[in-house]
Amino acid sequence: MCWIAPRDVNAGALYAEAIVRAIGDAKALVLLLSANSVASAHVSKEVERASSKRRPVIALRIDDAPLSPALEYFLGESHWIDARAAGMDAAVAKLIAAIREPERTAAGVTPATAAVTPGASLAVASAVDPKSPRSRMLITAGLAVVVAAIAALLAIKFWPAKHPTAEQTNTTASSVANNKSIAVLPFTDMSEKKDQEYFADGMAEEILDILAKVPSLKVIGRTSSFQFKGQNEDLRAIGAKLGVAYLLEGSVRRSADRVRVTAQLIDARDGAHLWSQTYDRPASDTLQMQGEIAVTIARSLEIGIGADNPQSDRRLINDAAYDLYLRGRYAAERVDADGLAAGVTYLRQALDADPSFADAQVALAFTYYEQAFTSLEPSGIFELSRQAAQSALKLNPKLGLAHAVLGGILTDYDWDWAAADREFKQAFALAPHDARVLTITTDLTVALGQLDTARQMLKQALAYDPLFADAYSTLGWIEWCAGRYEEMLAAARKVLEIDPAYDWGHTTVGLALLNRGDPAAAITEINRESNAVEQAWGLALAYQALGRTAESNAALKKLITGGADNYAYEIAEVYAYRGERDEALKWLERAYAQKDSTLKWIARDPTMAKLEVDPRYKAFVRRMNLPD
Repeated sequence: MCWIAPRDVNAGALYAEAIVRAIGDAKALVLLLSANSVASAHVSKEVERASSKRRPVIALRIDDAPLSPALEYFLGESHWIDARAAGMDAAVAKLIAAIREPERTAAGVTPATAAVTPGASLAVASAVDPKSPRSRMLITAGLAVVVAAIAALLAIKFWPAKHPTAEQTNTTASSVANNKSIAVLPFTDMSEKKDQEYFADGMAEEILDILAKVPSLKVIGRTSSFQFKGQNEDLRAIGAKLGVAYLLEGSVRRSADRVRVTAQLIDARDGAHLWSQTYDRPASDTLQMQGEIAVTIARSLEIGIGADNPQSDRRLINDAAYDLYLRGRYAAERVDADGLAAGVTYLRQALDADPSFADAQVALAFTYYEQAFTSLEPSGIFELSRQAAQSALKLNPKLGLAHAVLGGILTDYDWDWAAADREFKQAFALAPHDARVLTITTDLTVALGQLDTARQMLKQALAYDPLFADAYSTLGWIEWCAGRYEEMLAAARKVLEIDPAYDWGHTTVGLALLNRGDPAAAITEINRESNAVEQAWGLALAYQALGRTAESNAALKKLITGGADNYAYEIAEVYAYRGERDEALKWLERAYAQKDSTLKWIARDPTMAKLEVDPRYKAFVRRMNLPD
């Protein structure tokens, strides 16, 4: 096994005693030769202790720093592995081979090249002051990256020689979890007043966003990762539900001018802790710290990151603007009317503080876009969303979500299918794994009758965000359009499993039950819907299917009373389902005047079947410029 300080120092133990005991128990010491370790008196003491106990020292040199006199004394005649010449990947491979070499140290073998028996205990020396917790927090990023990489490599490559992995013991999990896959769990707010949850969430989400830019790493989306917030669920169970091999969890303690973050990388297949690090920095260094954590994790998973690392296009920004930005995202994630309104307020304030803050602009665009669907007057909000998305792209043309928002507006509000297609193609090229981008894009594919394409896009979205309720909800409606009611029912029930209070959730389940021939069960389910207008829509359809005309009329009356201004399309659906063409077409015209976003799916809507023989309906669909 591999012993690393401070990770393996038990709480309450004397630091120096723990190190001496570990070196005594180890079969070898792995020494990282760098400017930091060379300058550390403590590393020299650890090497001296290993030498006095005749433990082999396996040295890996990672920079050009000259040896200190003390290290030169112990290592001057020894050979070490040099990462500068062969590259880090080759050097680490040599290191692992040296550790696994079956021959034990023999006379005449220099300590630095002595081999160690497989399964032997190892100690890792690094530049840490055992008496100063702050010094341990301030280890430089370069040394932390290398220590993390070696720790992960030893854990992943060496440990399986004696212990079965999750792939060997759990075939179901292994078929789901990609070895290069990770979920970033919400960080815990450890601040004294417990008032920094928005900041802790933002820290985790920012690290997730950086990791998502690493091409060879599968990163689960925020919506799914944050499903486990506040829960004390077994980490292996979380990994299985998300289909990942690794989890990152952490905590944040924030004061007026300092941020302390503790991050831990965990193997979700067996719950083993592979890496941990504490960072204590000025608040102004928050973005740099996020980048360091992300790069260290990627390299710990043996994913190379060159000069073009995922943090390179980010810049240090106004502290006040960044704080307001995190508050805005945190509020908007509630997705209710109050949360979206608060999100808009914070994000606008962030942009007042820093008008060049592109991430805040695209967050504002997306928040406006979601807000438009809850407004009685969506046209003005769609325009605000469009302006924010365009501004974001002027600041940063690589923002895929901004293109997706523009594509959504062109689909939902402008009904300009060709322009929407151009925006979505750019969005997908820039953000192919963003579940929000993929889900928004399906609105256009369904409108154009490309149901198979839409279904595949949602499956791709769910591969990266497996607990994304919006994707399952959209999938349910697609299956409804396709007449696949069992599949619709499964998707709708998954929505409620993820979010029991999801808008339209119970009504969608009820509609699936109705269409598969179980209207009585549908009524029971629809009555559980919390939105009275949406409940009335579902009941009007279900009672009509049962031939209970009076009750259908009563539900329709309630729907018209509560939804005439923003549910005109749903009212038209009920009349069309009943075969009342004149009323259906009247309400369709009203929906058109209101720019009802649901009109985009009219040509795929099964409730409109009885209107298809009416020339007025055909003319209406042509006016929408939709394919037959």
